[in-house]
Amino acid sequence: MGLARQTFPADKWELLLVDNGSQPAIQPDFEALSGSGISCRIVRESRLGLSLARLAGFHEAIGKLIVMLDDDNVPSSNYLEIAHEFAGRHPGVGTFGGKSLPTYATPAPTWFDDTGITLGCRDLGEQEILVSAPASGQLEEYPPASPIGAGMVLRSQVAIQYIQETSKRDPRSAITDRSGNTLSSGGDCDIVMVALKNGWDTAYVPSLELDHHISAPRLTLGYLQRMAHDSNRSWVNVLDIHGMRPWPSIPPWSLPIRKARAWLRQKPWQGEVQSIRWHAVKGRLRGQADLQPS
Repeated sequence: MGLARQTFPADKWELLLVDNGSQPAIQPDFEALSGSGISCRIVRESRLGLSLARLAGFHEAIGKLIVMLDDDNVPSSNYLEIAHEFAGRHPGVGTFGGKSLPTYATPAPTWFDDTGITLGCRDLGEQEILVSAPASGQLEEYPPASPIGAGMVLRSQVAIQYIQETSKRDPRSAITDRSGNTLSSGGDCDIVMVALKNGWDTAYVPSLELDHHISAPRLTLGYLQRMAHDSNRSWVNVLDIHGMRPWPSIPPWSLPIRKARAWLRQKPWQGEVQSIRWHAVKGRLRGQADLQPS
């Protein structure tokens, strides 16, 4: 277990495991970790949604730094140590992350790399990348070097600001992220954008590494089609919340016509990649139809 092997002193950090509406409720065996002197607690959030689970963890966390890990992430043994050291050197950086390297349960399809879907994995090279907060407080675009959810580190001040901002939002535009069978996303990007708008810098730290285990079902055509659709639909909403509308709102009645045109342009009958791209366009169009008219 990656957490049990951490080189950072056990009395300097705690583990919070968020049970997001599991049936039956999770009853974790913390014996291996608690035996090493690590404080372990379970937090229960009955409302489904990855963003809601993260918020529950933020409410309960007592440390100055928060590291977000999913159940399929295995951090390197020095992950917490590197995160602590980097945060000390860069007090103006509010969110940061590093490499999320895939470990596939089965070989990825030959066409997978052409889809552009990363499944929460990335490697931006060996150079640290620092991104400054916008001087105006208003984002014009999302920085590509921003951290992803897998392994993201954020300061407790950022978590507090995120809790405060999300509590003021219209529930109709709330970001739930993964929820049940829905593969919506963007909750991690939402956290980063809240931090940037509040004057925090963000960063890519290549020495932070974790293994991201990708199960076989996530490499199937059906799953990737759903992910392309749901993530593109939710991305339109995430950007709109932060004052960015690269795509205008469209009337819902126009969706059948627009989807038909997209089907002809994307030619999904030609192969898996084209099919996934068509689902991505459908999701973006659905997101545009969800927007309130300007």
